Amino acid sequence: MGSIEDRPEIVFFDLETTDIPSRNQPYAILEYGSILVCPKKLTELHSYQTLVRPLDLSLISADSIRVNGITADHVVSCPTFAEIADKVYDILNGRVWAGHNIVKFDCVVLKEAYAQINRKPPVPKGIIDTLKLLTETFGRRTDNMKMATLAKYFGLGQQSHRSLDDVRMNFEVVKLCASVLFLESSQQDTENNWASLNAGPINSSKQKSTLEVTRPNISPFTSTETHTVPPNPVESVNAQPGPFHTVPMVEESSTTTLSNAFSNHNEFIDPDSVSLASITVNVAPFVNGPHRIQILHKDIPMRIRCAGMRIPYGLSANFVDHAGNPILSLVVNASSLNLCKILDACDNIARRFADFDGNSQWRPVLTRNTGFYNSPTIRLHIPTVGQDRTRWITDIYYKSSSSIPGTQQLVSSVAELKSLLFPGSLVDAYFSLDPYNYQKNAGIRLVANKLIIHTS
Repeated sequence: MGSIEDRPEIVFFDLETTDIPSRNQPYAILEYGSILVCPKKLTELHSYQTLVRPLDLSLISADSIRVNGITADHVVSCPTFAEIADKVYDILNGRVWAGHNIVKFDCVVLKEAYAQINRKPPVPKGIIDTLKLLTETFGRRTDNMKMATLAKYFGLGQQSHRSLDDVRMNFEVVKLCASVLFLESSQQDTENNWASLNAGPINSSKQKSTLEVTRPNISPFTSTETHTVPPNPVESVNAQPGPFHTVPMVEESSTTTLSNAFSNHNEFIDPDSVSLASITVNVAPFVNGPHRIQILHKDIPMRIRCAGMRIPYGLSANFVDHAGNPILSLVVNASSLNLCKILDACDNIARRFADFDGNSQWRPVLTRNTGFYNSPTIRLHIPTVGQDRTRWITDIYYKSSSSIPGTQQLVSSVAELKSLLFPGSLVDAYFSLDPYNYQKNAGIRLVANKLIIHTS
């Protein structure tokens, strides 16, 4: 095998697993599938798929079979993971990995599978998590970013939940999304209708802030690690440039230092550092349909960090999506006067350029009432993944006064999160601003990219 630099192919891979963790490993692998992709021509070069026999066949439950159709009879004569570990290692090691939600699931399961057989796991040259990538670059066109929903949007048929089929579907979805974004960007260049507009005064002073409609900076392969979701708790030193913007492999750990947990935190700015006159909006029309709005501060996507925000109610799961699954959200007090001014200004700017009519209702980002501590509140949305909405993209940690200084613990379940969020507790919030117009409602959604919960 050559060096990492000699392995330019991208590996799209997927694991099918049991849904019931055992005592020794979280999930048993039932199937592995992958394709090697040429990054220059985006063509499939090689594929590999195999069923895998878990050491404990009783882990294959009725729920697991309903998802992927893999029964104990299907795998009883198949190789164990130990028997395919060399082959999988050779495919993955030193290449860029790609897949849907692989950072928080497939990569973790794979690493633990190698640990079970006392083998060193393969190491990627970079990772493309298409869930994060497409959420940032292609979001709001579909109800959610599930692979089945994206496949239905493009008319690719039903998702089979079999590894090789899902991998190829993932690859096709990425190519189609990239094509749409490329055409939209090309259309923007040819329309030549961009202009600088005066937004008028957005504060009580005599100064006027200039509202600029800037040429959008949209790339089909812009990593969400750069623009929306904060990086994982490792230093980003291994990412390799190329046709896909990749992120480094995450070393999972339940404890991490505060200094390293958010190494790119400077991209999130304190409210006191925001200049109202530097708030602009990026308007990008779709090929067919409404345009997309992005709120910027000094030509960079607006992302804010606020420390010590008080929680008046706790975690809310009262909101549901179109399928009836709970949507997690957290109400916090916007006690900072500067934060309120910023959000009001962003509200005014976004509303002016939102593509909505009288059938849509604009919902202010700030809720002003005489409730807890008599201050306005904001709602932080926690993006979730999975059919049961029990996993999330947001990095959520907690720290206590009794812990080792500078450390924080990872929150791993909804039950644990609910136990930590109670009225009166404090949270450090890192969030981005996401203008939306969906189902006759429009406004700005505050997406929690990272939360640090203070516990006593």
